[in-house]
Amino acid sequence: MSLSEKNSLPELVNQVNQLPYGYADGEGIDFEPYDAFLSDNETAHWFKAWTGNPHADASKFRVFGQDGTGGYAAFWTVRNTPDLLAQPIVFMGSEGETAILARNFYDYLWLLAAGLGPCEAALFPDAPRVAQPELESFALRNSAPARTAVQVLQDARAEFPSFVQNIEAQCR
Repeated sequence: MSLSEKNSLPELVNQVNQLPYGYADGEGIDFEPYDAFLSDNETAHWFKAWTGNPHADASKFRVFGQDGTGGYAAFWTVRNTPDLLAQPIVFMGSEGETAILARNFYDYLWLLAAGLGPCEAALFPDAPRVAQPELESFALRNSAPARTAVQVLQDARAEFPSFVQNIEAQCR
């Protein structure tokens, strides 16, 4: 999918969003996927309020879901490619938490397979998780090679070490 196709989610994102995200009384994945991206205007309004900065630029974020507290998962469109699935995945929580989660959508699938939604991967990556067999099966079919959640998070942080600082610099 091209970056220019504004609110439509890529087909693989639609497919994984149709699978069950087992909440398991808080031991599973707390994630509410969207049917479409937040609009540019909604994203800009939210990001300015979230940072407390009326000049904050949200144009690089494509929000595709949220956790139960209102934290957002988004593609961060910083790579020089029109392939949206090649862009990193980030989390910005309702209380100001910020994390780089995955180098791309394919790595993100392995977080889901491990029972980590965006919030859990950002805040509680080492907590015991409930298995997500349907999400794991999806990752096996659509992303190779298999990766652990630890590998995904470490690789994302290594490739984008200044993400959190760049976001914090925009906060007032």
